[in-house]
Amino acid sequence: MIGAPFSFQTTVLYLLALVVPSWAVPVAQNQYRLPQSLRRESTGVIPQAQDVDLDPYAHKPRLTFRRDGTFKITVFSDLHYGENPWDDWGPQQDVNSTRLMNTVLEDEKPDYVVLNGDLITGENTFRENSTTLIDEIVAPLNRLKIPFSSTHGNHDNEPNITHAEEIRREQLVAPLSYTRAAPSWADGEGYGPGTYWVPVYTKATDRNPSLILWFFDSRGGFSEGANSTALPDWVDASVANWIKLTVSRMDAAWGPADKVERGSLVFVHIPPHAIQALQPGLNSTQDPGLNADLLGEGSTQASGDPANNGKDQPFWDAVNAEIKNLHGVISGHDHGNEWCKREPTKNVIFCFDKHAGYGGYSSAGWGHGVRNVVFRSPKPSVGPETWIRMEDGETHARIVLDSSYN
Repeated sequence: MIGAPFSFQTTVLYLLALVVPSWAVPVAQNQYRLPQSLRRESTGVIPQAQDVDLDPYAHKPRLTFRRDGTFKITVFSDLHYGENPWDDWGPQQDVNSTRLMNTVLEDEKPDYVVLNGDLITGENTFRENSTTLIDEIVAPLNRLKIPFSSTHGNHDNEPNITHAEEIRREQLVAPLSYTRAAPSWADGEGYGPGTYWVPVYTKATDRNPSLILWFFDSRGGFSEGANSTALPDWVDASVANWIKLTVSRMDAAWGPADKVERGSLVFVHIPPHAIQALQPGLNSTQDPGLNADLLGEGSTQASGDPANNGKDQPFWDAVNAEIKNLHGVISGHDHGNEWCKREPTKNVIFCFDKHAGYGGYSSAGWGHGVRNVVFRSPKPSVGPETWIRMEDGETHARIVLDSSYN
């Protein structure tokens, strides 16, 4: 649900009526000093407080829970538009994917949509028109006026397309896109710019958000141009510092999440490497959902080359140490998986998406669909419910992301 930003006069009256603790008073940017431990020594760059704007969507409608206290997210993952544009088969897959999006959106009527990576099969597209595929992907969202965000995957970084180019195009053609770019010091050397957060408020007039949606860029794929080279397939270590800085600014301005009841949910295209260890212990009753993709080389972050093992650990550590009231982490990438399971070393629930697009690899019986996530209350003590919805409307693998799961 979206609501209009409230006026300056309303803001002043509202703040005057509040008696707030000292940590709830916004900290002026020139008063904030980044701890020495957060400096990025490898480049000599010192992240600045102005990199964290606590009102990043001042000119867009505020996202809010419904009056009944719910907020519904529908996740489309691995759409893979742009395959085989030189024949009839490829464009037909895009037609099929658009049909699925229209069907699901009109049935589900979500408050928010997440496009969770691999929007485009970049290695198949033509350089001269690759970004115009974004127009096709967001057309159903524009038509229905549904706000949304994107993450980007390994197939979105290819010789003919980059994450940055997709973000710029999306911002140009989709008025209700909330996708934005990370500061330059945390953008994965230019190939992981899609790291940001989106606030959701209980009411449009509230001073502080009750839910933060976090989006992280796991990079991967290949650099653009004729001399293309493989890119790191993990969230850059600098993002750990960005998380710490961002959370500290949020806590200073709005209060610590665990004291003011601010929840969080994380989206990242390639699953963290720690998830690979979960698959052997899956229980189909307790951990429902398709389990048809064996996780191995390239299936999770920093797993494409043994020399890179563990390079996503700074990101994974920061997500779980710094982001409080974290309901879960949701990824795509592995098209044959849709299960959830609690990751024991961090005590966090991880879920795969459902492969939505008709492009990209698939197999008989997998089908196409989405993951729905419904917050039943703005309070983080009430876990959201999540399930898989297939294109034909069938649903399965329903669980609640709370302390009772696993």
